[in-house]
Amino acid sequence: MGALTPARGGRPQAGKEPQQDRSRATRRKLLEAAISCLAERGWSGSTVSVVAERAGVSRGAAQHHFRTREDLFTAAVEHVAEKRQGALKAVAHNLPPAGSIARTWTIVEELVGLYTGPLFRAALHLWVAASDEEQLRERVTALEARVGREAHRTAVALLDADESAPGVRETVQGLLDMARGLGLANLLTDDSARRERVVEQWSKIIDEALSR
Repeated sequence: MGALTPARGGRPQAGKEPQQDRSRATRRKLLEAAISCLAERGWSGSTVSVVAERAGVSRGAAQHHFRTREDLFTAAVEHVAEKRQGALKAVAHNLPPAGSIARTWTIVEELVGLYTGPLFRAALHLWVAASDEEQLRERVTALEARVGREAHRTAVALLDADESAPGVRETVQGLLDMARGLGLANLLTDDSARRERVVEQWSKIIDEALSR
């Protein structure tokens, strides 16, 4: 007697992961592996084959999801940027009391964290590559503009800043520019001690600017 076959439309067999879920999981592995490779190896050392190997998938599977290397790495930087923005927004639920310097300090520290982790290092390698490769430059420029706008909106929301007040918009943008500079300083050496002092001082500046 032959083995029983599940009726069409019946429940999937136990332990069988739906194809769509497997596809999403593979894509996520590739994106996260791409960020790690870009941060550690730079653009020249980060090929689709290297990323696929690190992700534990075949090169064919990688190319099924991302037709070109440029597609893979711009998607990877965007993926992690979105995750970081999500984590940053979640900070709003665990902040010190409104109007306190501790609240401002926590927000400034989190914003600086956007530019001092592996995402910024990976993004920087992508910027350098884009400066030499015209086909990459346009999409990276558009990506960075979008990420920058979202970072600014998030900063304004977290700080509850009134950008109609004179100088407030520029102060918030200055904070993000300063954070980017701290990220650059952190690329070659551990700059955490100096960064802590700068964050403390900028927290006071922001707090004063917003309370006028």
